[in-house]
Amino acid sequence: MFGSSKLVWRKSSYSNAGGNCVEAAALPGRHAVRDSTHPHGAQLRFALSEWNAFLGAVKADKL
Repeated sequence: MFGSSKLVWRKSSYSNAGGNCVEAAALPGRHAVRDSTHPHGAQLRFALSEWNAFLGAVKADKL
């Protein structure tokens, strides 16, 4: 299992200066998402197919 300290977390380039945003990290075959203001808090993990569907909807401006 991958712990939070071993993941490379990335923030969106659209994040505001206050740093309140969501961060994402790649794992083998899935992605993790967390609240940047609570880096040691809960994570949501998504299968790669779910993550790709989400990104596709965002890029198509459907969310």
